[in-house]
Amino acid sequence: MSQHNPQTPVPAVENLRVAIVTTEWNSFITTPLAEGAARRLQQLGYSGEDVVTYTVPGAVELTFAASQLIEASLFDAVIVIGCVIRGGTPHFDYVCQSVTQGITALNADCDTPVIFGVLTVNNEQEAIDRLSKGAEFADTAVKMVAFKRSLD
Repeated sequence: MSQHNPQTPVPAVENLRVAIVTTEWNSFITTPLAEGAARRLQQLGYSGEDVVTYTVPGAVELTFAASQLIEASLFDAVIVIGCVIRGGTPHFDYVCQSVTQGITALNADCDTPVIFGVLTVNNEQEAIDRLSKGAEFADTAVKMVAFKRSLD
């Protein structure tokens, strides 16, 4: 069985602009994830003007924000970052389903890759254990732009 190797080199992509949209909700998780993504993009050589960050209230709003950023045609990729922690009500399921379906629809219907950086976890510790994922979201954005450009 083959496994994803996160150590696969990230291709060099010229003139790359990335939007990072993060939620205010659970910001103790989403802020470090967004910072990790921005830091990784900087390590890859993209300057501050190439990476623009936005904030929305919660995970459901990520789809709207990504849609608007795609329509603006200013970015080659959009990374959406959120964190939904399971609680004692069905709200968790509705939010997870909504944001997953919304981002999936954008990826199917639009020409700009939207990177799904939404943690859906059972508890805060599971989210904390995944704080390094921000860099992976950034790598994925660059790889998907390289993929798209290879088809153009």
